[in-house]
Amino acid sequence: MDTGTHLVVGLGLAGLAYIDPVVASDTSTATAVLIGTVAGSQIPDSDGILRLKGNAAYIRNHRGKSHSLPAIAIWTTLLTLVLSLMFHSASILHIGLWVFIAVAFHVFTDLFNAYGTQAFRPFTEKWISWNIIHIFDPILFTGHVFAICLWTLRLAPPEVIFPSLYSLMAVYYVWRTTAHWLVGRKVKLQDIHYHPAHQYAIIPTIHLYVWNIVKSKGNGHYSLGEFKNGELRWIDDVDCMSHEAIEASRQHPDVSAFLYFTRHACSEMKEHSWGYEVRWIDVRYRHRKQYPFVAVLLMDKDFRVMDSYVGWLNEGRVEKKLKINAY
Repeated sequence: MDTGTHLVVGLGLAGLAYIDPVVASDTSTATAVLIGTVAGSQIPDSDGILRLKGNAAYIRNHRGKSHSLPAIAIWTTLLTLVLSLMFHSASILHIGLWVFIAVAFHVFTDLFNAYGTQAFRPFTEKWISWNIIHIFDPILFTGHVFAICLWTLRLAPPEVIFPSLYSLMAVYYVWRTTAHWLVGRKVKLQDIHYHPAHQYAIIPTIHLYVWNIVKSKGNGHYSLGEFKNGELRWIDDVDCMSHEAIEASRQHPDVSAFLYFTRHACSEMKEHSWGYEVRWIDVRYRHRKQYPFVAVLLMDKDFRVMDSYVGWLNEGRVEKKLKINAY
């Protein structure tokens, strides 16, 4: 989920904690739990500091070790220790319990979107993305904001508001999971070029009844589509290129990080008078007929890198780099 949603979830879990008699009866513990659930719902994303080392380091590591099984224990322990020093009279065990719930809930919910996490480290470094909930879900965000407002205005007690909220949230997740499975079945039935060897990725959008479809046909061939209101429509085909410059680009740290992160990378190459422009795109992310999540390398005729970029990019920034390096 996005940072804003993680924030309201942290507040929501602080309200849910009032079902715990110790939290409900002790102001000091309740305050510590509030701070702990808000911090716990944010701290796995503290790896955002890696942006200071560059986009490649951030892309390779974001939602990696910081979202792993050992990290859940480490974050919980650190926050609990800090809060126990700040609130001497509070119950350490109950603080630790709710901090753990907040940290684990952050990691668990991140599994449901397309970006994915390496939540099962150290057992596997595989990126796990269940493609069920969009990274920003208006229903989840609005539901939490509404519940927090009820709590703030004292229109209902938190031990009533938040169990109701999270019960509805659980139903919503089950419904979205079921919808994802059903869309996968319908896509295969409606695809007139269906083949058992084809692999389909069903990716949620911010709209409940619109899903993006990525069909991998093998050997670097992709079809991109949209499943909207029960109907499948194919909108683009992408064929990956092969060239010596493309193979050479794999060794660059920016491209290496990009390929480490995504299983849906496709290569393109343009030859210029000064060398080659190699571009790797993630076909999951299509916006206005373009694929803005890229790794781009500018290389001379001997495959020496002149410039590079990895991350979200618009065409104007690429053109600026080309103009600089073309002279």
